[in-house]
Amino acid sequence: MGPLAASSELEQALWAQGFTKVGGVDEAGRGALAGPLVAAAVILSPQAIPDGLRDSKRLTALARDRIFEDILRKALAHHVVVVGHAEIDRLGIHHANLLALQRAANGLTGPPDYILSDGYGVPDACCPALAVPKGDAVSVSVAAASILAKVTRDRIMCDMESLHPQYGFAKHKGYGTAEHLAALREHGPSDVHRRCFAPVAESLSR
Repeated sequence: MGPLAASSELEQALWAQGFTKVGGVDEAGRGALAGPLVAAAVILSPQAIPDGLRDSKRLTALARDRIFEDILRKALAHHVVVVGHAEIDRLGIHHANLLALQRAANGLTGPPDYILSDGYGVPDACCPALAVPKGDAVSVSVAAASILAKVTRDRIMCDMESLHPQYGFAKHKGYGTAEHLAALREHGPSDVHRRCFAPVAESLSR
């Protein structure tokens, strides 16, 4: 799988202990100024781990799309949830993030008997759970979830480009790039921007 590939050691240890359905959970879009937060959960089969699993940010868009389809074909179960900008503004990004992880994990069919998550713990998980620092780099299950979440969110943001072409969502996916911040200053926020984020709130006060 290559030197930067995620490891299956965590999963192998859990499988050896009798946890046959290990779910990985991750999110995409936590730091973006616009658009939704997307979380995904995946249960991989020990006999059918897709090639090339690693932190989604270390993959090209083309590679992510290819592995995305491979995950959908081979995973024992997967679940993707979208938390929109309005819910993020109502809850705040931290609570929205935890809610997205919880919905993704608890939405898995099966259900899982152990959950691995990237960094943040999954509140009220349906089974034992472990938050793993840099989980998308060290766990194949979490890496798979990170790819499902990122590809899904990137496609949503590309669709938003046609509705709000002045912001360049297809290019920066709603993150606070110089181009995006300049567009915010010029046009003000769209109806998909997160008002609870400081750069968006500041653009409203001008």
